[in-house]
This record gives sequence, C-alpha cells and structure tokens, in this order.
Amino acid sequence: MSPLGLYEPGTGPLHRLPAGLKFPALLVLAITTFVLGSPAALAVPAGLVVLGYAVSGLPPRRIWQAARLLVPLLVVVFLLQWWMLGAHTAAVVALRLFTALAAANLFTLTTRVDDLVSAVERGLGPTRRLGVRPERIGLLVGLTLQAVAALSTLAAQTREAQRARGAERSLKAFAIPFLVRTLRHADHLGEALAARGAADD
Repeated sequence: MSPLGLYEPGTGPLHRLPAGLKFPALLVLAITTFVLGSPAALAVPAGLVVLGYAVSGLPPRRIWQAARLLVPLLVVVFLLQWWMLGAHTAAVVALRLFTALAAANLFTLTTRVDDLVSAVERGLGPTRRLGVRPERIGLLVGLTLQAVAALSTLAAQTREAQRARGAERSLKAFAIPFLVRTLRHADHLGEALAARGAADD
C-alpha cells in the first residue's frame, strides 16, 4: 500500500463531507498558504491541517506512514533553505510545503476518487455550452490523484527490491527499475483508457 494518497475507508467528519466542498476548500487553503509570507501567519493553516488529521478518524498507522515520508523531506528542505537564504525563508518554505502536501494527502485519504470526479463533472456542467467536456476534466483530475498514489507505490516497491539486492546506496539501482516500472504502468493505463474508448471523439 502506498504511504501517501489512496482512500482510507472511514466514518470520520472529513469522510462524511461531500467532495464538492472539500475540493474547493483544498484549493483555497493552497492559495492562502502561498499568499502568506511569515512563519506566524503560516502556522495558522498548518495548525488547521494538523487539526484535520486529529479529527479525521484515520488509523494512526496511515498518519505515521505519511509523516515518515514528509518529515525527512521537510527537514532537508529547511536545512538547505536555511543555509542558502536564512532561517526566516527556510521556515516559510517548509511551512508552505508541509501545509500543501499534508492537506493534499489528507484530502486523498478521506475522499473517494469517484466522488471527486462526479463533483468536478457536476460543477463544470454549465460550461458544456462553451465546448468544455466536464467528463474529460473529471477523468483528468481522478487520474492525477491516482497517479500520485501509484508512483508512490512504485517507488516504495522499487526501494524494497533495491534493499533486498543490497544496493541501497546505488542511484542507478533505484532510478532504472523505477523508470521501467513507471513506463510500464503508463503503458497499461493507456491501453485501459483506449479499451474504454477514452480516445474517441
């Protein structure tokens, strides 16, 4: 199972909220996060995300899996930014990154892809008169979310195989198998879409 993304069944308050409300809220949070420019201000949306995890009813193991990936990334980003641009900028960048990634992960964990696709199609229904095809945009959104989870899973599987071969320090031992698996996944996805007539006009 992928540490990031993938719907986790549950009955918490975030699970019960309709995707048509959660998705715009996620976009507003992301925009707000990148508009704010001080650590004190960014602590507010970051705190809201932490609160969201606390009340989500998600199993602790899923929250820990996400934290185990995000925390090392944030530490590296913070240290690099601190070294190059100073502590203030480092804190801003790290808080923005944490809020955006953690909120997106929380959204995918508590929202079915089918529900999101349906919400996007309903929301864009009136634009059909302008030549927009809401079902295609909904499919694109759904595939994007699934691709993040799929790539995370492929990376985890490749890393495990790399450890089994005793080549943990070799970049080539990770990059080449990961690239092959990714291309194979894309090929299978393309075949599945073609079989369903997604390329038909």
